[in-house]
Amino acid sequence: MSKVAFAIAAHPDDIELMMGGTLILLGEAGYELHYMNVANGSCGTATMDYDEVVAVRTAEARNAAEHLGATFHEPLADDLQIYYTPSLVARLCAIIRQVRPEILLLPSPQDYMEDHVNVSRLAVTASFCRNMRNFATDPSVAPISDDTALYHALPWGLKDQYRRPIKADFYVNITSAIEPKREALASHRSQKEWLDESQGHDSYLNTMMEMSKNAGKMSGRFDYAEGWIRHSHLGFAAEDFDPLSEAMGDLVTGL
Repeated sequence: MSKVAFAIAAHPDDIELMMGGTLILLGEAGYELHYMNVANGSCGTATMDYDEVVAVRTAEARNAAEHLGATFHEPLADDLQIYYTPSLVARLCAIIRQVRPEILLLPSPQDYMEDHVNVSRLAVTASFCRNMRNFATDPSVAPISDDTALYHALPWGLKDQYRRPIKADFYVNITSAIEPKREALASHRSQKEWLDESQGHDSYLNTMMEMSKNAGKMSGRFDYAEGWIRHSHLGFAAEDFDPLSEAMGDLVTGL
């Protein structure tokens, strides 16, 4: 069985912004990659109606996943309809049981936006229930016993919801992956064009580059980086199970 890394975020473009470089490097390290936005991007427009924006942003996300070399998974909810509910946990747990990730990349639980925080919570619980025979998933999928390591990305802007800087446990050097990461983010053309009109040309891509560069400065070593905070091992794997750090090798600092 191949090693699997699964990135789960809230909206189309969240993975590319905060996780894309690490995901690319995991693919280069031999991991099978999977990609999922829990929300469909329905509110990310000032011009399109519901059906159009969902179709456009889903197509963009599929294209981005292809750029990253990842299998795309369909969203489960509208924007701002991501709540910590039994039904969403059951649906997400079914997908996790099917994908069987060794590495699970998740949003920060300390973020300015509730959709991001709720996806983090949902995915943690869904993964925690992966091996429980009496937890019913939707659709029904048999429990799995695989070890899983969970890692939380830094929040948007590298600060929590109270504007306090968040430091990572460790940083991954994404300098070699920064251009593919930028290309994947550029797949979300509707967001780039919307923000170009309101904030200036290429502001969307420039913000990503700036955050990656600032994370690099926080690492003390790298030009561009993504920071990660390792979730507790309890209920997921042995205490020393840290496949992300092992896979990245000398591309990691801060341990």
